[in-house]
This record gives sequence, C-alpha cells and structure tokens, in this order.
Amino acid sequence: MDTENGQSDQAQLPLITEPADGVPAVIETERGLVRAAAALAAGNGPVAVDAERASGFRYGQRAFLVQLKREGSGIWLIDPEPFNSLAPVQEALEGTEWILHAASQDLPCLAELGMHPHQLFDTELAARMAGLPRVGLGAVVEQLLEVRLAKEHSAADWSRRPLPADWLRYAALDVDLLVPLRQELSALLHEQGKAAWAQEEFDHLRSFAPVTVPESDKWRKTSKLSTLKSPRKLAVLRELWTARESLAQKRDLAPSRLLPDAALVAAAGAMPRTVPQLLAVSGFHGRAAKREAPRWLRAVQAGVHTEDLPVIHRSTGAPPPPRTWKDRNPLAFRQFRTARDRLARQAEQLQVMPETLLAPAVLKQLCWTPPDVIDLDAVSAALARHGARPWQIEQSAAVITVAMLEPQEPEAL
Repeated sequence: MDTENGQSDQAQLPLITEPADGVPAVIETERGLVRAAAALAAGNGPVAVDAERASGFRYGQRAFLVQLKREGSGIWLIDPEPFNSLAPVQEALEGTEWILHAASQDLPCLAELGMHPHQLFDTELAARMAGLPRVGLGAVVEQLLEVRLAKEHSAADWSRRPLPADWLRYAALDVDLLVPLRQELSALLHEQGKAAWAQEEFDHLRSFAPVTVPESDKWRKTSKLSTLKSPRKLAVLRELWTARESLAQKRDLAPSRLLPDAALVAAAGAMPRTVPQLLAVSGFHGRAAKREAPRWLRAVQAGVHTEDLPVIHRSTGAPPPPRTWKDRNPLAFRQFRTARDRLARQAEQLQVMPETLLAPAVLKQLCWTPPDVIDLDAVSAALARHGARPWQIEQSAAVITVAMLEPQEPEAL
C-alpha cells in the first residue's frame, strides 16, 4: 500500500472523539477518591492506566492527572494535586494487571503517588515486540482496532485548572481502548511465539527506574555544554544552572521557562561583569532575565571566583562513541560493527526492531570491555551482567560470539 492510499484508508476509519460512556468529572476530594477506589475494586479484569504531566511548564515530572478504566467500573479521572498519595487506588488494584502505553514514561510519576503495578502489560512495547511498523497509541489502535482516536493536547500544560473539557476528552480516550488493544496484541504475540519474551520485558519494566545522575553532576546535562573549553567557564555554568534550578523549584516552573540552556552557556562563555553586559548576552531576555538579573550576575561572579573548578571531561564508565574506536581500539571497532550488522539481520528475521532485540548500550559495553575468553557461555554471562533479558541472550548471544571471534574488516561490512 502506498502512502497516499494508506492515508486515505486511515481517513475512512471511524473517528472516536470521546468514550462511549462519556467523560466523567475529575476526582479532587478525599470522598471522591474513596468512591473511585471502591468502584475500581469492584471491577474485573485488568485496569488501563495513564498519567498526564506538565513537562516544559512545571518543575519536575509529577503527574497532574491520572486516568484509569476497568471493566465494570468505567473511567475515572483523578487530580493528584490535592492528595498526598493515591494509596486507596493502589490498595483497590492489589493483584490487578495494569495496562499502559509507553509505561516507562508514566511509571516514575505514578510511583511518586504510591502507585506500583503488581503485573504489567505495555501496549507500546508489545507493538514493538510484534513488529508493528508504528507504535504510537493512535497508530496501533488504527492498525489493530480499525478506528481512529481524536489525538491532541499531548504537549499541553496539564497543571492548568480547571482543565478544559476537550483536554479531558483526550485524556479519557487514552485509556478507553487499552483493554481491547491489549487483547489484540496478546493474541498477536502468542501467534508469533513471542508471548514469553514480552512477559520478560514487562516484568523488567516493573522495576524500571530512570537513570539517575548525582546531584552534583546534574548541571552537566546542560545542552551545548561541550562548547565550553575551560574549567572556569564550566564553573560559571554550574553556578548559573544551580541558581536557575533553585528559582525554578521555588516557583514550580520548568527551568527552561526562566532561561534556556543556550543562555546559560552563552553567559558562561562571556562571563559578564555588569547587569547591562549580562542582558546583552544572547538569550538573556524576558521577564526572568531582567527581574532576576542580580541573581544571575551573582552566580556568574561565584563561578568566576570559586576555587572548586570542575574537570572538563568526567568519566562516566560508559564506552566512548564507537566512531572513535577505529583508531583507539581497532579490534573492538570491527567486533562491534560486525555484531551490530548481524544483530540487525537477526532482528529482521524475528520481526522486531534491533534495539528491542538488544539495547545498543549493552552491545557497546560488551565489545568495549569483552570477557577474557570469547565463547558462548562467557558472552551470555556478560550480556546478563549488562541487563539483557533471558530471551535476548538466547536470541543474540551466539550471533555476537561468532561476530567477536570472526570480525570482518570495515570495508567488508
């Protein structure tokens, strides 16, 4: 099917603009929370779960709306802001399987509310495992349920109160079809012989935790930091970043809404000595730049005068970029390129994406720091140490072992 016909066929699918049973009122009182928990406990089967954040608007990644749907209990929309936790909901769902789409995005903010799944089914990950060409929620619903979801507002400021009616319709639709979608994906995975593989991935996801950076090093995530070539300028950037972070947390704003990263880097490079010089720096415009100019200038001066200078290059323990291996470690370069290309062919045969078969970071680590003896047992053990799941080891270890024992020259790849 060509693109034009594909788009035409999609446009002819029925469009769902809101759940069949309508959009419920948002729960924002203790009494309402208890009522929602009781209804969810009385339901049956798995529960569809989603959360909306205010990324780019508010400080941190907390949830500003939690959506749930369970057979026999309907859809529930909960505003978490009035509550210390959603413990009543967690208790109501004891032993229940959760269905989420792209669970790794929502599990951390749900955990902050005291919500942790006992069992998990991730429809995005299931779609990847099944080899579907597109894995966004709308695309998977179209492919398997043959309907279209009215999808918008994903980048909205979900901290807004009251939430507009059309936003709530969008939020409710995010959980409305997850149960039938899970059924279709589960059948597809069983048909392909991948159900056990998917379960290993779901179990792994339940313990998902974002990679944490030490507090003292978080400033190093600033965009374009590598353009600063001296410890002194890095010290100025660190102080500016810390000042922005403190103010952003105090005001409950995304740091970028105060000043963009580019402005911090530009100021660190220029090291202005006066407010007019500071406000002449690229990116230092807007209310926060002007009203808080003394704060930013104090940070610059703190970085200029500190004796605590950061190192330019900090070791993370991760391998260097593979593009640099050709001269630094030619054997590792050939092994990595050979294994990567053969894993891509293996993934194609299994009808999964290469990164689903094995995370690129795992392959890089294995080739950069290989076991002392290259054989199937040693490679399998190394993959397990780096976090590969049993099904991934079973499907990739032999391929990698042969590639490392017989790496091809770059021109043969």
